[in-house]
Amino acid sequence: MIHDTPLIATIAVSLTFAFIGGIVANHFRLPPLVGYIIAGIAVGPFTPGFVADVHLAPQLAEIGVIFLMFGVGLHFSVRELWEVRYIALPGALVQVLFATLLGVGVALAWGWSFGASLVLGLALSVASTVVLLRALETHELTNTINGKIAIGWLIVEDLLMVLVLVVLPSIAEILGGQSSETYVTNSSNIIANLGLTLGKVILFVLFMLLGGTRFFPWLLRQVEKTGIRELFTLAVVALGIGVAFGSAKLFGVSFALGAFFAGVVINESDLSNRAVTDTQSLQDAFAVLFFVSVGMLFDPSILIKQPLQILVVLLIIIFGKSLAAFIIVRVFRFSSSTAVVISGALAQIGEFSFILAGLGVSLKLLSVEGQNLILAGALLSITLNPLIFGFANRINAKHAAA
Repeated sequence: MIHDTPLIATIAVSLTFAFIGGIVANHFRLPPLVGYIIAGIAVGPFTPGFVADVHLAPQLAEIGVIFLMFGVGLHFSVRELWEVRYIALPGALVQVLFATLLGVGVALAWGWSFGASLVLGLALSVASTVVLLRALETHELTNTINGKIAIGWLIVEDLLMVLVLVVLPSIAEILGGQSSETYVTNSSNIIANLGLTLGKVILFVLFMLLGGTRFFPWLLRQVEKTGIRELFTLAVVALGIGVAFGSAKLFGVSFALGAFFAGVVINESDLSNRAVTDTQSLQDAFAVLFFVSVGMLFDPSILIKQPLQILVVLLIIIFGKSLAAFIIVRVFRFSSSTAVVISGALAQIGEFSFILAGLGVSLKLLSVEGQNLILAGALLSITLNPLIFGFANRINAKHAAA
């Protein structure tokens, strides 16, 4: 008996192709993410052969975003950020501003609208959490001063992008786009829209910090006492997805922000390490689906149609952003080797760039072609990053040995 099962078919084929892509990428010493994105291209509508259900892709990507942001929150450490605050906070702020201005300037020169240019600039300014953390782990730099600075820098970037994801829909109309349905679309008063948005966010954050920090740890302790392993895992997953969904419905904030704060609150529990361990596999699986879904949206023909624009985007990511990071680290009187490591670690873009591009398209700020430019820049920079970071780490090792 034949059943119409597009969801099962999409997930099954996507994960199979992602597995093959990841194995091939690893064989060539590339990040598995490259293989996952290429797997998405292979099952997408722009290549021959099996075509996954493109209507399901956005929902799978949204679930992937929830788990990605939940994972970021689970690993968010206020203590680690505080240790390197003197360099990470101003460094990330200046570097994001510089890269954003570069992207905006280039896009305006291409004749893009300011709204589209802003989305491009922001998307090119933030590094991938997944790529950076895995690069540091591969080279055993996570617990070094360079690694802590890179992680602190990344946390500040992530927090900035979370704020952008919250604010952008409320100002979309004034930028020439279309506001989300959750915002006041009939009013021309952008200050009122922005105030309403930030008010909801503040209310949600207070609710999580005042109530969630007490209830979540207590609930996890009660579940842990049952001794049922899968029940504890289910509690963590339910809290992550439940808060993401509830925050969107009750407070009008994004799934991403809700999932992030769910992870932050759980991280304050004394059972946070177990929560991370028990849900890591599930986070990995849905993160893979996220990258596959992103690949499904990418039209590879843009590599032939707009090679010069892609080259400019790649130069901003690899050289413009990294040069800014290098100069900032040196201004704060850290060694050249530290500056090289931080610059190499940040010479790529990833999941937040995908999320921003998707949001820009949904708000009618960014064209599909613009989204493809961002995806191409991400794919190429992630592919090249092992070579760049490996070179930076060799410089760091020689300096340490001298």
